[in-house]
Amino acid sequence: MGQKLSDIKETTSNAAEIIRQFGRPEMQMSLDKIRETAITAHSIIESLKDPEMVKNIENLRLAAETVQNMSMKAENIVKEIKQTGIIDEASSTIKSVRKTMDSQDGPQNLAEITSAIREMLQSISSLVEELKFTVASSKKTGTLYTAKEAVREASSAYKNIKDLK
Repeated sequence: MGQKLSDIKETTSNAAEIIRQFGRPEMQMSLDKIRETAITAHSIIESLKDPEMVKNIENLRLAAETVQNMSMKAENIVKEIKQTGIIDEASSTIKSVRKTMDSQDGPQNLAEITSAIREMLQSISSLVEELKFTVASSKKTGTLYTAKEAVREASSAYKNIKDLK
């Protein structure tokens, strides 16, 4: 029984100390900061429930998905261009032209230079055709338009979030 009374006395003493601490200005400032943080968190949660914000978040998700898809398509385009060998052909043609221009026989090999330049122009022309096809394909699937819309929606979401501050 004596131990229980001692425990009760100690608990009461500790409770009284806690109550005294709550009266201190530092504790009041800390509690005010906690309350402000809770109010801010509540405000953020409520703003995330707003239909416009939900739409903006969805648009951000779609924008990220579109960017990822475009990245994959660009990667595939680069692979396809490398597979066609156009870049290698153009590079070897340019090297050949440089060698010819640097050699002593430069003026004598005018026909070879002309041929090399013709090959280079054909390679460039093929590359341009590939790019035209890619852009046309993108227009048909709407990838460029979707990306433009996604960027516009992301910008709108940023403005809305900025305005909330």
